[in-house]
Amino acid sequence: MQIDPKQQELLRMLPGVDRIMEHCRRENAIKDTPKSVLLAAARAVITDMRKDILDRNKPVTEDGLFDPYILQRVKAHVKKSMTFNLKRVINATGVVVHTNLGRSILAPDAIENIITVSGCYSNLEFDLSKGERGSRYSAVEDILCEISGAEAAMVVNNNAGAVLLCLETIVQANPARKEVLISRGELVEIGGAFRIPDVMAKSGGILKEVGATNRTHLKDYRDAICDKTALLLKVHTSNYRIVGFTSAVALPEMVALSREFDLLTMEDLGSGSFIDFSQYGMRKEPTVQETVATGVDVVTFSGDKLLGGPQAGIILGKKALLDKIKKNPLTRALRIDKLTLAALETTLRYYRDPARACEQLPTLNMLTIPYQAIAAKAQQLADLLETINDQRLEIQLLDRSSRAGGGAMPLQDIPSRCLGLLIKGLSANYIENYLRKYAPPIIGRIESDIFMLDLRTVQQDELNIIKIAFTNMLKEAGNEPE
Repeated sequence: MQIDPKQQELLRMLPGVDRIMEHCRRENAIKDTPKSVLLAAARAVITDMRKDILDRNKPVTEDGLFDPYILQRVKAHVKKSMTFNLKRVINATGVVVHTNLGRSILAPDAIENIITVSGCYSNLEFDLSKGERGSRYSAVEDILCEISGAEAAMVVNNNAGAVLLCLETIVQANPARKEVLISRGELVEIGGAFRIPDVMAKSGGILKEVGATNRTHLKDYRDAICDKTALLLKVHTSNYRIVGFTSAVALPEMVALSREFDLLTMEDLGSGSFIDFSQYGMRKEPTVQETVATGVDVVTFSGDKLLGGPQAGIILGKKALLDKIKKNPLTRALRIDKLTLAALETTLRYYRDPARACEQLPTLNMLTIPYQAIAAKAQQLADLLETINDQRLEIQLLDRSSRAGGGAMPLQDIPSRCLGLLIKGLSANYIENYLRKYAPPIIGRIESDIFMLDLRTVQQDELNIIKIAFTNMLKEAGNEPE
């Protein structure tokens, strides 16, 4: 690369790290910052400025090399380094169980229990009644069996882990019987390109597909059973639907067939729920209780989706099989931690009263809250934004649909009320970018070049934050071109 005399002169004017560090020590705002952070920031700024000088598309003048300017850039680097990477976000997308935004929000009681357990010692693996070592599963096993009707229960770190653990336990029990029968229409892929066949292979099981993509019959399973078969596996297609000319075998039929051949049956429910959402006008999804009642040997599902709790993989089923699963060495690698257990136990206790669960668990409340309540909240936010009194801001109240998210109820449109926002002189992309980088970030969506806020997933205490964000954006934007 050819460096012209002007560039060489500017490069020579760059200060050394020691000089920058000396200035930093005199700055009250950052003097107490760890030395390692300041040093990294100083080096990063020098590297960036050297690149700017060498990049002819980013000319740097002598004015830009003055110490105050460099110090300003160091402060920006320090602020970024000292800010938590994981932060609160306002979800205005209308997707309730938003995987990218952390899935379910915990109930206040669950958060309080986490604080209590994390700040003190606990009886995580200590039986207080016997005064000896206990099992961490005991914190939630009884309540899970109570509300589901299962004989036994355990919990691991997520549902993929639960599926892997169950499959591995079953197929390794008898080296001569490792085949697992599954319908071709249930070979699902979840987020991050994780697929049932891949999990199956990792467990040591041999996947045997039955039926066709759109239609599978009981005869398909019966014809595929042989002396190598260990398990009939059903995977609930919670994150997509095949519509049209379709047929699937119901779980009770699979359970009956497995009993006929002395086999085991398992269902991965994915987004398991203890609530029948059809009573709230939504599509019917199989509940955990209904699944357990079929006599299935083992069922798995997530804790942080329709359940409304923390990330966890819940395993319910027959005691004899669960006892074997608990003894699998993999349980050590997949075990759940005390903070998750604290949040999960608190969440599960709400299900003793389903109506109260829908009121108190944020995820269930957002899914079942009536349209009228969402419309009232949307009007409240519209009124707040009107008080900004800026003629450039145009506010539209629009009827749109929210989604359950988290791979649940993919065909379900949930009526919602949104704010469509236009700002004269600013594009929808500009608004989205500004709010996404705001503190706290506000995540909405763009439809037909209109920035949208779906009020179903916006909490009451977040309305004023949104107003302040728009106030600041309008002040800072001035007459930015589109």
